[in-house]
Amino acid sequence: MFPVIAARWLAPAVRWIVVHAPRIAVRHQAGHFVIVRSQQGSERIPLTIADSDRQAGTISLAVQVVGSSTQQLCQIEVGQSILDVVGPLGQPTEIEKLGHVVLVGGGVGTAVIHPQAKAMVAAGNKVSAIMGGRSREYVILEEELRQICGNVYPCTDDGSYGFHGLVTKRLEQLMAAESVHGVVMAGPVPMMRAVAEVTRPHGIHTVASLNPIMVDGTGMCGGCRVMVGGKMLFACVDGPEFDAHQVDFGELINRLSAYREQEKLAREQTATSEPHKCNLDRQAEQLAAKQS
Repeated sequence: MFPVIAARWLAPAVRWIVVHAPRIAVRHQAGHFVIVRSQQGSERIPLTIADSDRQAGTISLAVQVVGSSTQQLCQIEVGQSILDVVGPLGQPTEIEKLGHVVLVGGGVGTAVIHPQAKAMVAAGNKVSAIMGGRSREYVILEEELRQICGNVYPCTDDGSYGFHGLVTKRLEQLMAAESVHGVVMAGPVPMMRAVAEVTRPHGIHTVASLNPIMVDGTGMCGGCRVMVGGKMLFACVDGPEFDAHQVDFGELINRLSAYREQEKLAREQTATSEPHKCNLDRQAEQLAAKQS
């Protein structure tokens, strides 16, 4: 069991959860993720470690409510515990001194770039952050990033706060005003494809964090497969970060949208169906019943 030390809402349906997990905290590096199961019978959810404190033995997670399992996780209050937290998993971010590094986060993807900001600054880089949201209430972790980065540029689709427009437009303005030597991004897949096309003509090293496409986080399901430089890789074990200019975003988006209608139906049925239970758990229960 992993006690929840703190919890607060960052935005509608996005919750910041601080968990006591000292063995994970001491090994955490930017780019790592964990697999979380809130309670018995819940699905296993891969989540990026958004922050860690080795002395306190804690890790922080940003959880967006998208289904019944994430909803259960976000309902856990301080003093309660999460059943399973496994990690750190994945390959850490390659941190080096590049010069001026721009971090781009879309929605809850801003939580992914938070530990990268710390690591890039520690490596001696000048770091700027661009984060986007539909409106002001969806722009998260601005103050936390201001304490780390030299410049922070919030953007909103509706113009209710910061720059009125997409993160790509703000990135283009920044690139026109000063030199940029590297870009690291996390957010919706279409956003990451658009950012990659902005930096490609300039030859700027660009890294995409493909956390959003992970399913089970172990490489067994194949749901996070992605073509990178003509090779099939898996975001959870080979990544989650890849050279964005080598990622086949077109193939990735087509595959992710292939089961959109089935996913919609599954979400609609979630409220009336029984919680997901692993087949191994079912078999174990049946075996125990026969032996009793």
